[in-house]
Amino acid sequence: MAEHIDRLRLTHDLRYRFDYISKCIDFTPHDITMLNQLAPVITPLLPSIVERVYKKLYACDITQNYFLQRNDGFQQFSPNKDTGNTLISVQVDYRKDMLSVYLQHALSERHWNDTFLQYLSRVGEIHTSKGGSASINVDYLHINTLLSFLETTFIGIVWNTDKIEEKKKLDALHAINKFFWIQNDFFTMQYGLSFKEKNITTVPIINFSKCWFH
Repeated sequence: MAEHIDRLRLTHDLRYRFDYISKCIDFTPHDITMLNQLAPVITPLLPSIVERVYKKLYACDITQNYFLQRNDGFQQFSPNKDTGNTLISVQVDYRKDMLSVYLQHALSERHWNDTFLQYLSRVGEIHTSKGGSASINVDYLHINTLLSFLETTFIGIVWNTDKIEEKKKLDALHAINKFFWIQNDFFTMQYGLSFKEKNITTVPIINFSKCWFH
């Protein structure tokens, strides 16, 4: 008999949603252990990883433009000619630090309790228009590509390192993949809620005369 899954709870109960996803993708405590074991390998490389991320983000004007706006929390900032600190440089340095902290937290967290799940959910929420900062509203397309870039980077590190036993590498790669899919789902959850609140869509309604598969 098929297990009943409450659609409404999937939307409003974060723990219920996480448990459902975990069961579907076989995310277990072993995966969390593998992420923890990757922390000493990846954490020292985070400064260079973050720099690669921002080089990628600055490669296109559509993503670079997000960093050229004055964000909430920086309204009172005054540039310092002596130190060379500009609004843009300070904001970018802050975001780089936050990305590094986030990745380190994700790798080192041992207890995926409700507090940590709320943290992962909040990471998604702050990038939407309802996240508490009116100046930040990143299109989901860019979030998706960023997560893909980070996952590919992590996979490359694991594949090429000699600090992880060969027999453990497959488990490590599985754990990385599952983590980024969970985080991606929390992003889509937040963006989905945001779209529903706006009650708008850019997708035209098309009436098909028949299903494409027939």
